Amino acid sequence: MRIVLTNDDGIDAPGLLAARRALEKVGDVITVAPDQNRSGVGRSISFGRSLHVEEREMADGATGYACTGTPVDCVRLVALGLMDFEPDVVVSGINHGENLGDDITYSGTVAGAMEGIVIGVPGIAVSLRLDRPWHETADEDASLDDGLHFEPAAEFTARLVKVVLEGLPEGRILNVNAPNLPRERLRGASVTRLGRRFYKDELVEVKDDEGRVGYDIYNNPPGHHEEEGTDFAAIENDEISVTPVHLELTDTAGLEKLETWNVGDLLKDGFE
Repeated sequence: MRIVLTNDDGIDAPGLLAARRALEKVGDVITVAPDQNRSGVGRSISFGRSLHVEEREMADGATGYACTGTPVDCVRLVALGLMDFEPDVVVSGINHGENLGDDITYSGTVAGAMEGIVIGVPGIAVSLRLDRPWHETADEDASLDDGLHFEPAAEFTARLVKVVLEGLPEGRILNVNAPNLPRERLRGASVTRLGRRFYKDELVEVKDDEGRVGYDIYNNPPGHHEEEGTDFAAIENDEISVTPVHLELTDTAGLEKLETWNVGDLLKDGFE
């Protein structure tokens, strides 16, 4: 089994290291990750500029590859043959912070796994819920190292990879979120649907040291709707959440309604 591992927290993130160590027990792993934190980049790509890749020694002495691009770029580089490594599955994570509900559309972690769909292999995005100040990133997690429980999520993912290769329907990924708990405190794992966020951001004017006016628009932790069967509910019950996700974005239910609009008439002369 050949596994390409990426993330959006950067090549030096402890979550990436934990994932690589666990995955190496079940297959051959190549680690290609951004050279710095690129959280929240979603499915962005580095269009119109060259990418640079260099070998990077990880914390345990193993070799990874640091890329100047995004998580999607990292996966695509491998798929195009840069490392002479044809992957069977893409794993992205373990992210420092949860990716639940509507948040997955912003997530570079989930985007890395979704690139598996594009290149024709299964993908798994893995995130660890952290209790930390809003907007703190993986770069600022060093002070929390003693309280980060990546290993249970990493071992679960390594076992999940085998199941994914045997039975995940084509064109899907799994979005996995784990509570930040030691193994003995986990209550299990559940298959869930995505929950729904509600956002509470405000427009706040700020000034820098030079007096220039800027705007802070992501300033409050989002809430979520309380619903059974969602990824939020599983995490709050101290369970690992496993949610199937695909890229089929067409609103099939809306097609019939739109057909009644006669959109072709909008091109006719004399339309009023």
